[in-house]
Amino acid sequence: MNSTAYIGLGSNLGDRRGNLDLAVHILRNWPFITAVRVSSFFETEPVGGPAGQNPYVNAVAEIQTVLKPRELLQILLEKEKQLGRVRGSERNLPRTLDLDLLLYDDLVQSDAELTLPHPRLHERWFVLAPLAEIAPELIHPVLGRSMRDLLAGLEASPAAGGPLPGRELTGRRALVTGASSGIGKAMALELAVAGADLIVHGRRQDAAQEVVRQINAHHVQGRVLLADLRSPKECQYLVAAAWEHGPVHIWINNAGADTLTGEAARWPFERKLRELLDVDVTATLLLSREAGRRMKEQGQGAILNMGWDQAESGMEGDSGQLFAAAKAAIMAFSKSLALTNCLAPGWIRTAWGEKASPAWQERVRRETPLARWGTPEDVARTARWLVSPAAAFITGQVIRINGGAVRG
Repeated sequence: MNSTAYIGLGSNLGDRRGNLDLAVHILRNWPFITAVRVSSFFETEPVGGPAGQNPYVNAVAEIQTVLKPRELLQILLEKEKQLGRVRGSERNLPRTLDLDLLLYDDLVQSDAELTLPHPRLHERWFVLAPLAEIAPELIHPVLGRSMRDLLAGLEASPAAGGPLPGRELTGRRALVTGASSGIGKAMALELAVAGADLIVHGRRQDAAQEVVRQINAHHVQGRVLLADLRSPKECQYLVAAAWEHGPVHIWINNAGADTLTGEAARWPFERKLRELLDVDVTATLLLSREAGRRMKEQGQGAILNMGWDQAESGMEGDSGQLFAAAKAAIMAFSKSLALTNCLAPGWIRTAWGEKASPAWQERVRRETPLARWGTPEDVARTARWLVSPAAAFITGQVIRINGGAVRG
């Protein structure tokens, strides 16, 4: 039977963030341990110990394990030592890595080897802040108060800091459909920069694997899942396969049918419509509903869908009619589905934009107050914010990423 434990992580020597990234990686891949959630990284001034120490980077990880408390503690001590921790006679010395067993279910014990809960947990801002972020209603088994309440009652401390920018998605796993190129690839790489592990969906192994190679350079994990989203059965497979190795916290439905370039540009209107309805609309609805169901069961998650900024105002021509119908459906659906926001990009320089005629280039500049094309990275940065803890109170919204574009 699995037990739930909370591990405090800290480092103030060497590559502090890198040390914590490595510790999270070890926890996520150690036998008999499943890392459920990891807090943001917080930077704090050291408490006690020699003067002149570097600030700490701290976090808390929630894990599930079949290991007994002493077995788990022994693993944590061994990993500290392997990663350069040197224990001396003086307390609160600087360290490359500190791994503290804070809580183990609601167990209360105290002996020469282990005290649970951690005896100073309720006194330390740098423990309570990340703990309250991921488990605010968790009750301290001795004090009978939630982590949120304990943090609120703690006096302001000079050691108090805040979540560090740049790795706010550490410990989270994300899937981006259509992530082998364009906007999807930019979003996958942006989430990797923020610390998330990525599942890269695509239809071509080589292109998706190249994105994984770039993702791995950011010290996170990446893997490929291939699926043809025109098939409801493959949509079902994609969700099931994504959850095989643990919870998925972020799901971005980016994949869309390309009916503007290549052979598809010459298809008749009816065939383009079928393709857009299958890939953009039906797949988005099915994937959102199934991923959302699993996220509700696990108690957390965020879904992003892809709309179009001119879906509601309309645009002339066959393509305008097709995309307005498909993307408006996605936008309306997203407003109705809990956990979900929708991005509505405007003129973004994807493959079609790169080859657009001079007339289209001029039209983009004329209709956009910022007088330029948007980039996939513009969309990716917005997506990163919307799936982060900073946007936790935003749902059911359509966010336009269009440089203030107006029809002219």
